[in-house]
Amino acid sequence: MSETKFVLPESEIPTGWYNIASDMPNPPQPVLHPGTGEPVGPDDLAPLFPMELILQEVSTDSEVAIPDEVRDIYKLWRPTPLYRAERLERSIGTRSRIFYKYEGVSPAGSHKPNTAVAQAYYNKAAGRTRLSTETGAGQWGSALAFACKLVGLECKVYMVKVSYEQKPFRRSLMHVWGSEVVASPSDETEAGRKVLAEHPDSPGSLGIAISEAVEDAAGRDDTAYSLGSVLNHVLLHQTVIGQEALKQMELAGAFPDVVIGCVGGGSNFAGLAFPFLREKIAGKEIDVLACEPAACPTLTRGPFAYDFGDTVGLTPLVPMHTLGHDFVPAPIHAGGLRYHGVAPLISQLVLDGLIRAEAYLQKDVFTSAVEFAGVEGIVPAPESAHAIHGAIGEARRADEAGEERTILFNLSGHGHFDMAAYDNFLAGKLEDVALDEGEIERALKAIEGLPQPA
Repeated sequence: MSETKFVLPESEIPTGWYNIASDMPNPPQPVLHPGTGEPVGPDDLAPLFPMELILQEVSTDSEVAIPDEVRDIYKLWRPTPLYRAERLERSIGTRSRIFYKYEGVSPAGSHKPNTAVAQAYYNKAAGRTRLSTETGAGQWGSALAFACKLVGLECKVYMVKVSYEQKPFRRSLMHVWGSEVVASPSDETEAGRKVLAEHPDSPGSLGIAISEAVEDAAGRDDTAYSLGSVLNHVLLHQTVIGQEALKQMELAGAFPDVVIGCVGGGSNFAGLAFPFLREKIAGKEIDVLACEPAACPTLTRGPFAYDFGDTVGLTPLVPMHTLGHDFVPAPIHAGGLRYHGVAPLISQLVLDGLIRAEAYLQKDVFTSAVEFAGVEGIVPAPESAHAIHGAIGEARRADEAGEERTILFNLSGHGHFDMAAYDNFLAGKLEDVALDEGEIERALKAIEGLPQPA
């Protein structure tokens, strides 16, 4: 019998985070100050982030050492297991080998604590006593609530309203860990009140919630802002995933032909893919696939442009694939993928042809999720189910071509707080949401006056 899971000892938790900026053929373009149009400097970011994270944001060092205190907390769930999905292989009748790295074993149930713990640690060390943040599906909010509880910080979470209503128990988890949670848009910030005045029934979006959290942090000396995706230092922290996976694939006597992850802002995808992209940049033949929802097709439909990271326009201008900062995606159940932009590092790598992207309809994704759960036993988060659907598609394409491929994907979290979505799917109530072409056209027209990338 072949091995089902490949587990590393705690001594194999990486001692450093891998920084892909050191190996990229073309570095990402600078983040710009919206007022001056000039590249932002440390002083511009200091009101929101501790200096150590700002230095990581701009670092080109190949590795950043992980503090011992952070590695010690990582031991609660890291290293995470790598699984061979033989039952899924048999279920779909493929000759290919499918592996998945499972991040759902963390206390918060996803990959998000890999950066939440690091960010909480650095903010505590810098003397901040409170963090504000946004969350979509609630995975990031619960991860930061967990991290703040461990290191002794207060936490305020602005949760996108549609997810606040769809996922009440994710909200409860944040409360158990001592955090305050409000539905966004809220009446607690100027940004929230502005949105509510124009759209009283707004379902919310990550862009709106970011505006509220940034405003909250900027208005208090004791508070810093914490982001769960997109920024360079966030993607950096997640590379523990891929570094472990490289060692585990070696234990399995295999190396992936295809590496797959779902993409909203890009953190879980980068966490798995970046260490393998280092191998691809060095000459290995690896296909790297980013999977996104058809209702928010940022990589497949969004142009590469400078845009705000939030809806109201409080953040610097970021070079990224974007659908427009005030684009409000349809209220699909994969709330963590409802973001108008993608991380600058990933966007640049897509431009350079090192990453490709596909977009999927909601019902197709849930069909694959239920098939996976029925044979592998893990009910995946709707976000992670996009990677499962991508992996199944790659296996079937390989079979049609008469090839046998080794496929690795990131199962970035479990779906135990998403069962209402599964109930709707099984009852035939889950609908595919048609992309609003007029909404995309309107949102992209609104960014035409912003600076253009070189």
